Amino acid sequence: MEAGRRQFIAGLLASGLVPKPTWADAGSPSFLSAAALPDGAYVLCGIDADLNITFQLPLPARGHAAAAHPLKPEAVAFARRPGTFAVVIDCATGVQKAVLTALAGRHFYGHGAFSGDGSLLFTTENDYEAGRGRIGVWDVASGYTRIDEWDSGGIGPHDIKRLPNSDVLVVANGGIDTHPDTGRTKLNIATMQPNLSYIQNGTVIDTVELPPEMHKNSIRHLAVSNEGQVAFGMQWQGDGVPISLVGHHSIGREVVLMRASPDRIRDMQGYVGSIAYAFDGTTIVVTSPRGNSVQHYDAASAQIVAADSVSDVCGVATTVDGFMLTAGTGELAFSTWTCKVVSKFEAVQWDNHLISI
Repeated sequence: MEAGRRQFIAGLLASGLVPKPTWADAGSPSFLSAAALPDGAYVLCGIDADLNITFQLPLPARGHAAAAHPLKPEAVAFARRPGTFAVVIDCATGVQKAVLTALAGRHFYGHGAFSGDGSLLFTTENDYEAGRGRIGVWDVASGYTRIDEWDSGGIGPHDIKRLPNSDVLVVANGGIDTHPDTGRTKLNIATMQPNLSYIQNGTVIDTVELPPEMHKNSIRHLAVSNEGQVAFGMQWQGDGVPISLVGHHSIGREVVLMRASPDRIRDMQGYVGSIAYAFDGTTIVVTSPRGNSVQHYDAASAQIVAADSVSDVCGVATTVDGFMLTAGTGELAFSTWTCKVVSKFEAVQWDNHLISI
């Protein structure tokens, strides 16, 4: 039935008899997530606000995160780091529209972001011979042709987001140097320098680093509030328990680190998997699949306010009145402000990230 509907829509579009499709034509999903099926196949799924899967489209290999086009039902699904491909999918028809391939000497980091008008896609990449991060620039109208590349402002750019009402990009430069000859081995832990870089039209307009004692805390994942504040989740590469694994920042200001007891920080096992701002920007939520933990922080006081346990939880995204969570167990959960969790299970293994549309 679903395949027939998509074929029907594709036929009408080809004839020019219907308006341009919107996300409603893909079942009105609120979120995207990559997943693995019981038979070992990989898919990209749409999920609505009621925890229902609206579509399930094949991927050639394991996915990591996706980027949702701001105007049409089109998504770019990125391979798990360090992948060399990304797939562009028409989520209304199920048609694969394009495949992005990393340049020689490069690999993707699993994340990307569109410009506000949807005309450009930006990808985080590793130039592993130079040991430097790059941002690929792809023209959407020409079939996702690569037209430019920019310096990311650091090493190991992972997540990338666009600030609201602008085309300023914020990049999480994790600071970790890798090379495909050594797989996922981290080559520069002793000297790593993670940072947040803000880029406008190819120029780095602001960069902020962590305090020296935090230089082994790799900045990996980002969330942006409606007011343009940036929350970031980190992954600790040092010994012992770090001071913090969560922070937030605004352009031109100092980094603010979220505070929690050593026991609560230890619960995260040194690893923030995903991060999200509350709809009103007052709360920051982080997940840890290694620690099976969800933690809520108050943005104003920079203190932890609630925590809960969800097995193998990683994906998190904002709803109007709470947060949606996904886990490798197949659990789809809704978390209220107080961390109460209401959930259901699907016959899939959700991958790392849940992306809002």
